Amino acid sequence: MDTGKQYRITKKACYLTGVSTAITGNLTPLLFVTFRNMYHLSYTLLGLLVVVNFFTQLLIDLVFTFFTKYFNIHKAVKLTPFIIFLGLVLFAVLPKLFPELAFLWIVIGTVIFSVAAGLAEVLLSPVIAAMPSDNPEGEMSKLHSMYAWGVVGVVLFSTAFIRIFGAENWMYLALLWSIVPLVAFLIFQQSEFPPLEGFGQSSKSGRFLTKGILLCALCIFLGGAAECTMSQWASGFIEKAIGVPKVLGDVLGVALFAVLLGIGRTWYSKYGKNIINFMLFGMLGATLCYFAAGFVQHPAVGVIACALTGICTSMLWPGTLIYVEEKFSGVGVAVYALMAAGGDMGASVAPQLVGIISDKVSLTDFALTLSGTLGISAEQVGMRAGILAAGLFPLIGVLLILYMKRYFRSYHKKESENR
Repeated sequence: MDTGKQYRITKKACYLTGVSTAITGNLTPLLFVTFRNMYHLSYTLLGLLVVVNFFTQLLIDLVFTFFTKYFNIHKAVKLTPFIIFLGLVLFAVLPKLFPELAFLWIVIGTVIFSVAAGLAEVLLSPVIAAMPSDNPEGEMSKLHSMYAWGVVGVVLFSTAFIRIFGAENWMYLALLWSIVPLVAFLIFQQSEFPPLEGFGQSSKSGRFLTKGILLCALCIFLGGAAECTMSQWASGFIEKAIGVPKVLGDVLGVALFAVLLGIGRTWYSKYGKNIINFMLFGMLGATLCYFAAGFVQHPAVGVIACALTGICTSMLWPGTLIYVEEKFSGVGVAVYALMAAGGDMGASVAPQLVGIISDKVSLTDFALTLSGTLGISAEQVGMRAGILAAGLFPLIGVLLILYMKRYFRSYHKKESENR
């Protein structure tokens, strides 16, 4: 029996907002070449857009971690999709009106919709968790699957739009995508929200920073690193390190990765149980995929490994949130904000580390020697080294989850003895 019928409209708005965050996180990278050609932006400036996006979200996560009590959560949730809509409109319109300041307006639009993306990360999960449900784990997984399916839609629709209408009309593509958060905003105005009083919206003196919570924050850091490194590097790695043409790299890299990410989360929302074991096997599988992609030279193996990382990492981020709610029922919005901060930190640090290692290794004498032995370029050696380094994050995650299982068994045993 559905115990939360009155919140069905609210769930739909949350799902659409989840799709909207996929737009904010993946539209800009798809337009990098377009921005470079139209506005003569350097790769450094293009990379700065990614940094602005992630660190704006991280800042919002930290603000809500320590200052949640100063915000009206329901109003913030309702405004989130409108802020995304506003950011996308400014992102599209202002560079068209003032092309001489195009980069400045693109940054401003990015900051605005990144603020909303950060709000969505922090607020949507506790709203969904607060709704009565016969399958709360499934509801949380379904919410996060919306992001994955959103990525698939953004990649495929945007690629088709640019191919049909031309890259010079990118601003109309952004305006079309702005319709999604606008619809979510309008639905939220008619929505009923569950009470969040039991979710401890305020926290004092960081008392929520227990060892168990910090272990979960570290877990989502490693999970975010494992997921987002491959999602950002799959296309480039398949093209440069494996030698597959760019169009196929985009489809087999970003799109197929996202499809499997969505399949994993959708499957868990319907049939999944025992999230900690699911995450353990996910970390282990992701480790094997990264090492296979880095070590094996056969193109098919590399492509398959990149794609399968999607299903392996599918429940690492949302799974940690499910586990937090399972172990600490009724946790505060501040805790969800801390989890989002951990995930965003992993999503920021790990991909950047891959880039640094790839650049550094490719310039070494070791890379030149190995490239001659293997019959590949020094750049390919560097990229493979970067991907292998990224495999350390889920490997550490395997060890962490094994420790967490033991820790929480002991934790709940002590709780039972103290009652």
